[in-house]
Amino acid sequence: METSRSQSDHPVSSPNQNASASSEKPLALVAGASRGLGFLVATALADAGHRVVLASRSADALAKAADTLVSHGHARSAVSTIVMDVSDRDGVARAVAQVEREHGPIDVAIHVAGVIEVGPAENTTHEHIEGAMNIMAWGPINLSDAVIPGMRERGRGRFGVVTSIGGLLSAPHLLAYSTAKFAAVGYTEGLAASLARTGVSATVIAPGLMRTGSHTAAQFYGNAQAEYAWFAPAASLPFVSMDATKAARRMVDGVLAGKPYVILTPAAKLGARVHGVMPGVTTRVMGLVGRALPGPVPGATTPVPGSKLAPKAGRFVKLLTTLGDRASRSNLEPEG
Repeated sequence: METSRSQSDHPVSSPNQNASASSEKPLALVAGASRGLGFLVATALADAGHRVVLASRSADALAKAADTLVSHGHARSAVSTIVMDVSDRDGVARAVAQVEREHGPIDVAIHVAGVIEVGPAENTTHEHIEGAMNIMAWGPINLSDAVIPGMRERGRGRFGVVTSIGGLLSAPHLLAYSTAKFAAVGYTEGLAASLARTGVSATVIAPGLMRTGSHTAAQFYGNAQAEYAWFAPAASLPFVSMDATKAARRMVDGVLAGKPYVILTPAAKLGARVHGVMPGVTTRVMGLVGRALPGPVPGATTPVPGSKLAPKAGRFVKLLTTLGDRASRSNLEPEG
């Protein structure tokens, strides 16, 4: 995992601090934009005509993401970065204040930052859940606390939180992840209701599996290699996972339109509907799925990144993850 750094040590980067033609474009801040889905969401916002501020915990990763975005044809003056740890409430407030001081009011803010940890409940510790909550539950709260008051005052703004179908229907071997995502769904849904008639909207984004290349950045524990062997193909295969570039565009479209919910992939839509009507049935089905997954390993609680497990995977697993590996390279995820 990346090391948190102080925002005061890393000011907003921008090649042109003076007013320019690009300053007339709306300003969007994306938390978790240095790689993967966050990078794709930032790209989709830039494609939609926004100036974008990429935020994450690593200055080096942000610089690479910004350079890549510029290489895709976007003006350097319309792409900025700021180091921000979403779990640090005061740090987020300072970063947002600095962005608005140097670039103007934030019109759109989307929280994408997250961690995926895969393993049986027996190997899931309090620390796993606390870490997931700090980023994926407290992160959206910290970001909204920093940007929503200004949006309310101006009478306009768009706020989005990328959650997951795992925040509507808890899946086995993703206990920490689903716990945090459920909290994010509840918070964002409640925020959307409270913002009615203010000119500001909040959007719950709940995708299913997407080919972002996240299997190399995900963390695995328990029988880590066996956990990787089922998760990586599931996050890579067509018909099971969705093309992440298309998903990012639909997310951005939904947020800009002020929709309260954006649920992506047919499987996610079906799962959400069935669970809403028959939660007991879907919980039992998830229990059956869990029984087919790798069992616990006593004491195996230390997460191992997918990038270290990928080289050890069997030929069949590597074949099934071909599209996911390709996505890892194009979306700046760590390569296995």
